[in-house]
Amino acid sequence: MTVRGIDVSSYQPTFDAKGKSFVFVKATEGRTYINPQQRAQAKRARDAGAVVGFYHFLWPGNIQAQAEYFVEQCASVPYDLLACDWEYTGDGTAASNKEKDQFLKAVQKLRGSNHRVLLYCNRDFWLNRDTTSFAADGLWIADYNGKPGKPGIKAPWRIHQYTSEPIDTNIGNWEDKAALVKWARG
Repeated sequence: MTVRGIDVSSYQPTFDAKGKSFVFVKATEGRTYINPQQRAQAKRARDAGAVVGFYHFLWPGNIQAQAEYFVEQCASVPYDLLACDWEYTGDGTAASNKEKDQFLKAVQKLRGSNHRVLLYCNRDFWLNRDTTSFAADGLWIADYNGKPGKPGIKAPWRIHQYTSEPIDTNIGNWEDKAALVKWARG
């Protein structure tokens, strides 16, 4: 697989997108946080020719409000990828499986015609917390197993985040960047 990418948050105001097929940028979290770097980060990725995605860090509760906040505040343009980051929050809580599904469906309803929507979670969440296997248009799985493209799950996946060193690094399950672009455009 030659489709490689990274994901960044405000902690990486600058990064090298050269040669990357895709770059995901953290846009929002909960109902109050907006990444102040997201527009500049998305521009850096676009200028390098990467497919751009944005993600929302999901908190428990107020799911519809979080979905609306995400799609209103992220700097997306048509055919950018949109993702739900489902993991433990800073205070040790996590949205339920039902809330994760509600968020994904709400984002699909709000923006689905021009955006693919993905679920990001780690292998533990996918295998031990998820009960529906609903990942909207694709699963982005984190498994730092040292085996890029082999995330240790049986479910179909689109993106495998396989390390966080020196930056969150991913491999995409597409034949090449052209196939990724075609998929993003539906």
